[in-house]
Amino acid sequence: MRKIDNRGEDMNERTCIVSRKTHDAAELIRFVMTPEGGVIADISRKLPGRGVWVTANKAFVAEAASKNLFSRGFKEKVAVPEGLAAQVGKQLETAALGSLKMARKAGLVVMGFDKVEALIRSQKSELVLHAKEAADDGVRKLAQAIKSAGAPDGHMPAVKQIFLSSQMDLALGGHNVIHAAAKHGGATKALLNRIENLERYLT
Repeated sequence: MRKIDNRGEDMNERTCIVSRKTHDAAELIRFVMTPEGGVIADISRKLPGRGVWVTANKAFVAEAASKNLFSRGFKEKVAVPEGLAAQVGKQLETAALGSLKMARKAGLVVMGFDKVEALIRSQKSELVLHAKEAADDGVRKLAQAIKSAGAPDGHMPAVKQIFLSSQMDLALGGHNVIHAAAKHGGATKALLNRIENLERYLT
């Protein structure tokens, strides 16, 4: 349910300090000031203090930093760290990998080509992950398995190729993980949301 304030404005909407356009808060990144007068991205939206909002895209964050728009947004001089846009991308990546780890702990993730293929054919997969360095042949065969398996409700699993194998190793506690898949579940939905946030930011 969307919240409306006493002025009749949607509390879920915020204005980007770069474009000056209003968007749903889910499409923006909140930034707050540190006690030292710097700027930090509040990815979880839990940090205290007044926030300013930027469209969740690397180019917009870079523009906000280069044009000193954070100082304008906070209405006081702030120190913007060098490479802020890249730092935010790293934060989003870390958040996505953390969600992958949580999905594993929830027992929703399988690893390895054979287990991934079996989960796909069982029609219980919601997400299929390939490492960036995955061979085209393996990716193609699993894509064919998805096509062959179909889905009773027409909902096909999402397929993402955004992490390195070494990153998947750390998140999943495996070795040389190239293919993984996640079953339907709340932790998987949270993971997919984090991955899509990262993808939008990097495009």
